[in-house]
Amino acid sequence: MSKIPLVDLQAAHAEVADDVAVGFKRVLANTAFIGGEEVAGFEREYAEFAGVEHCVGVANGTDALELALRAVGVGRDDEAILPANTFIATAEAVARVGARVVLVDCDPSTYLIDTDAALAAVTPRTKAILPVHLYGQQAPVEVLRSAGVPIVEDAAQSQGASRNGAGFHGSIAATSFYPGKNLGAYGDAGAVVTDDGALATTVRTLSQHGGLRKYEHELIGVNSRLDALQAVVLRAKLTRLERWNEARRAAAARYDELLSTVDVVRPVAADGNVPVWHLYVVRVPADRRDDILAALNADGVGAGIHYPFPVHLTPAFAGLGLGAGSFPHAEKAAGEILSLPIYPQITPQQQERVVEALVSALG
Repeated sequence: MSKIPLVDLQAAHAEVADDVAVGFKRVLANTAFIGGEEVAGFEREYAEFAGVEHCVGVANGTDALELALRAVGVGRDDEAILPANTFIATAEAVARVGARVVLVDCDPSTYLIDTDAALAAVTPRTKAILPVHLYGQQAPVEVLRSAGVPIVEDAAQSQGASRNGAGFHGSIAATSFYPGKNLGAYGDAGAVVTDDGALATTVRTLSQHGGLRKYEHELIGVNSRLDALQAVVLRAKLTRLERWNEARRAAAARYDELLSTVDVVRPVAADGNVPVWHLYVVRVPADRRDDILAALNADGVGAGIHYPFPVHLTPAFAGLGLGAGSFPHAEKAAGEILSLPIYPQITPQQQERVVEALVSALG
């Protein structure tokens, strides 16, 4: 029996292989490996796709978050608020700029940041709130704006998602083009998007050793630039992203139907959201979750867990002094969540087999 991967990167590559080969040949012929028209072209095209004025390509999504934070002025001894249930990169970026990580719980039904808790956590030292657009749907950024501090959106999982008709809501947003994302490169890559020209210039300056011109260093920056070969891949995939996201939506609707009589908790989209279903995450009994996952994997179904530990329960952030029970919704979800295979090329037959395997594992 053939295996069903969590995400099928080979299927995606098959669709873009010819375009990528032509683009790679173009880069090699011009030896334009750093910057150049491929990067500039992708930045223009992704800005248009995202509905923003500016896009700055960088080396990876974690750098994108850090540079966005630095651009809005977050630094040593400041505070930044983020949800406990996120990939560690969100918290890592805050720590890397020297700021204090302030965690809050999530909404128990959507897993998005608890806006009431976030607003209650604001202090005079708060210099940013980082809502995470988890699993492919956008957090309620419009509510968080009332805090009066910059909103740095973690948009790594929401490329093409919208909320109340718009795809961008904060001061600045960071995204990742890690291979498994809806828009994935063939290695690490990322970008920062914003409508603020001054912020975009600051991000670009920081990402190029602190200067826009060679040997002119205005700031203490880093080396974090989007590789031209990765830009080729991203340009090829970007032309297909809307269609791919629609296919993900169709797959999510199909799972909803197939699972309607199965004893699992299906994902819920918040009012006003049009998700892009980066992940399709169900919940199963905590005392059986790991056994169910093992059974699925043994049956050739590439299910996974995103994420097994909230930030405060990782050794890296033990210094926050927040033990079990600090964020009950995030902790409960972490013990029950299970990501099912979803990608644009998944077939109805594959989804049916995923659900059959899940039903069998549930017993």
